[in-house]
Amino acid sequence: MASHLLLHLLAAVGSLCAAAADVLRPYAPSCSTTGNYTDGSRYKKNLDELLATLPSAAGDNGWYYKGSAGEGAADEVFGLIMCFADRNATQCQECLAGAPAGIATEVCPGSRNVSAAYDACVLRYSAAPIPATADLAIAFYVYVSGEPVTSQGLSNAWLTLMTNLTSGVHDDPLRIANSSTPYSSSQEMYGLAQCTRDLNGTECSDCINSYIGQLSRLFPNNTGGAVKGYSCYLIYQVGALEITLPPAVVSPPPAAAALPPSSLQPSPGLVIGLSVGAASFVVVLAFLTWLHRFLRRERELEEGGFFDDEPAMEDEFEKGTGPKRFRYGELAIATDNFSNTHKLGEGGFGSVYRGFLKEMNLDVAIKRVSKSSKQGRKEYASEVRIISRLRHRNLVQLIGWCHDAGELLLVYELMPNGSLDKHLFSASNILSWSLRHKIVLEVASAILYLHQDWEQCVLHRDIKPSNVMLDASFNAKLGDFGLARLVDHGRGSHTTVLAGTMGYMDPECMITGRASAESDVYSFGVVLLEIACGRRPLVSRHGGGDDEENVTHIVQWVWEFYGRGDILDAGDERLKGEFDAGEMETVMVVGLWCAHPDRSLRPSIRQAVNVLRGETPPPSLPARMPVATYMPPPEAFYYTSSVATGSSTGTGTGTGTTTQSSTTETSTLLE
Repeated sequence: MASHLLLHLLAAVGSLCAAAADVLRPYAPSCSTTGNYTDGSRYKKNLDELLATLPSAAGDNGWYYKGSAGEGAADEVFGLIMCFADRNATQCQECLAGAPAGIATEVCPGSRNVSAAYDACVLRYSAAPIPATADLAIAFYVYVSGEPVTSQGLSNAWLTLMTNLTSGVHDDPLRIANSSTPYSSSQEMYGLAQCTRDLNGTECSDCINSYIGQLSRLFPNNTGGAVKGYSCYLIYQVGALEITLPPAVVSPPPAAAALPPSSLQPSPGLVIGLSVGAASFVVVLAFLTWLHRFLRRERELEEGGFFDDEPAMEDEFEKGTGPKRFRYGELAIATDNFSNTHKLGEGGFGSVYRGFLKEMNLDVAIKRVSKSSKQGRKEYASEVRIISRLRHRNLVQLIGWCHDAGELLLVYELMPNGSLDKHLFSASNILSWSLRHKIVLEVASAILYLHQDWEQCVLHRDIKPSNVMLDASFNAKLGDFGLARLVDHGRGSHTTVLAGTMGYMDPECMITGRASAESDVYSFGVVLLEIACGRRPLVSRHGGGDDEENVTHIVQWVWEFYGRGDILDAGDERLKGEFDAGEMETVMVVGLWCAHPDRSLRPSIRQAVNVLRGETPPPSLPARMPVATYMPPPEAFYYTSSVATGSSTGTGTGTGTTTQSSTTETSTLLE
């Protein structure tokens, strides 16, 4: 294959050109610059001993070695070296000998902590034990050119190949996987994935997956590319790879000859010593097991708390009663590697993509949580914990989830008609009243299930039209449980951080920071008014402009019509009177009732549902909107933030801009 390698790190190339012929130099090594050792120091002597040992130790151990020199001393040095499997035995031996020979004198003199990736091997040494966790940093990458590119053929081959490599390297004890897949009628695409052998299967596949997630950026139109790091290596190309598996580990020397029979009789002192030693070993082993679990738990908490109840969740998933745990490769294939052509929308904490799961023959929506969003990670954990346990026809179904290689992904049933707000405020496609009334009843049914009909009370905390999804038949389903919380029935309010979307948040909750079922009911009331009026939470009053003096909240705006006895005039003008007057009035009155400024005078969701269904008469409300003691006068609604006036982006799972703050007080009602 007429191909060549182009280095993307010009600085590394410059250093290579300047290198002396007898010094093997890595590409862009990582050399520590603080706490350097000095010549003649104990650390330097231990390092020299370690580097001298590495070539033979790795040669006898299948071209891999991890060990230390100066054991037990304060200046103990820890090291690791390994050959890459796409280099032959001669190249490997040259790297095993040449890398340790020049690293401490020519490449990183004085550095205590060094990581270096060469063409044929990787070398690391450190003043602290090298952890058996994946280092996701990329040392360098190269791309292969020279073959014609067909984007569809490349995509199909690439995605299938990466899935095979990820699963293969996870299961192989040598942490090496090579595979191939058809690229065209006459060509194959080959690939190799490899990790340092100290990593377990999960750490290794996580490292490879992290590189896979960057391939489309690094090699957008190339039929081959390679990414090398200090823990893993990934390469693919059209054309065969020459793979050289490491030799078998050299067997240790035979055991010493058997001792005379008389020497096999243990003395009483030896028996006692062995018994005490065994007991001590058990105690130490138990302590180390506890310490490992404790440190792992601390690490999980630092990474976002995945998951407090994961063992129970895993059991449920294995029984087939809950969502499926997917591999990252499966979801990458389903979304054409999360291409922009599959993107349905983007929210505050990530993006949503349309995908197709071939094995399940199912169209899905896949939410990809932003890696940089700590709040997104918390919402991911909340969704998996809560929505995976809920079952109702008017809740978006969670099909599965994935957290591999730092990726957080949620898989939902696809809602072809998107979110309610996209239709409710569309200038071209006006939702009929009969359809709106059906949606009202279905959303109410979902909230009733959450508040009263499940084993615990689920506080959604972000009820709004962009989180109401519509399937192919315009059946409404409530989604996005990222801010949801569980409370026991009868517990009442729940002290928490401020969370939700401006315009839909209960004013009292904004001031006190106490979420409750009544807070959800308030948000539902705002949604009812939006559906009936065809207006967003902040509306222009008296035909004025959009400046602060002419903008009011929809609750205040509708209450003024109610007080004058002409509430139907607040209905959506685009319906041109084509609605059931009784239903329209009931929906708006229940909306005002649910959004009553005093939460103690709001209905429960069951009371609201009974009125909406016509089973009980609507309430009689005061002509003027009441003023609760905890809040400013209604005119405070005029001083609002532009956040609530902006359009929200409906997506396959109802992503939208939400607010979560550690502050539980606010100076203005909707600021």
